[in-house]
Amino acid sequence: MLASYTDLLRKADKSHYAVGAFNINNLETLQAVVGAAEAERSPAIVSTSEGAISYAGLEILSCMVAHAAGRSSVPIGFHLDHGKDPDLVLHAIKHGAYTSVMFDGSSLPYEENVALTRKIVKAAHPKKIAVEAELGAIAGIEDFVSVAERDAHFTNPAQAVEFVKATRCDALAIAIGTSHGAYKFKTSSQLDFKRLEEINRLVKIPLVLHGASGVPSSIKAVCIRYGCKIDDARGVADTHVRKAVSHGICKVNIDTDLRIAFDAGLRIYLTQHPDVIDLRKILGSAKDLMGKVVRQKMRLLGSAGRS
Repeated sequence: MLASYTDLLRKADKSHYAVGAFNINNLETLQAVVGAAEAERSPAIVSTSEGAISYAGLEILSCMVAHAAGRSSVPIGFHLDHGKDPDLVLHAIKHGAYTSVMFDGSSLPYEENVALTRKIVKAAHPKKIAVEAELGAIAGIEDFVSVAERDAHFTNPAQAVEFVKATRCDALAIAIGTSHGAYKFKTSSQLDFKRLEEINRLVKIPLVLHGASGVPSSIKAVCIRYGCKIDDARGVADTHVRKAVSHGICKVNIDTDLRIAFDAGLRIYLTQHPDVIDLRKILGSAKDLMGKVVRQKMRLLGSAGRS
């Protein structure tokens, strides 16, 4: 069933778990996410980035998600992730398929971020579409998101209160040390939990953690064994994700882990079955491995069994 973003996050906040938001670019990733949600009896959010829309098209993606969510027995949200182009976000709102949109004005001057976020909220709320905003930049590169590490800045708790009041956004993505992409840290992950605690104490809407893929060692090792060159890839430790959820994070975005699983699944199957050219079997292997990763994330976030 297609579910309200606000309802999903409010339930998560009340019961102290987080909903996973999984980025998709194609049918197989969508099938992996929804299939895992049903297997775990977990709510889930399917997200499409500007890059995914550029690749597959808004109409195709929205039709696929609407059909999959409509047939699902668990609540599935449909989210526009990291909308940095206000015109695209407004177009997505007008299209009407999304249950939530994110406007990412974090790289803009504060007042401009406030003004544009308020404009997005004004367009979205009459259509019962929730708006996620971002305050504080997250370092790294993912699709069209690129913020130099030296320019990344953490979210200021007092400013977050002002921002939410001024914009009336429904959820706030915050920067506490996570990073986009596969190469998040040079050593182990380091997150500012004291800052998170303060933001959670002051801000009364759901909090979101972006750039939180874990780069699981088992999947990474398999991918490397079959030829993937990601030796230096490092993600957010599971213990840190759990701690962030315990301190008020209600939604956690996952993209990189799905990309690694997809790549590993393809490489394994093609190596073990060099005579097979059936696209469905090749992609099916990638889908199955992504599904396993999604199920693990749902258990980690505490959303399994919460549908």
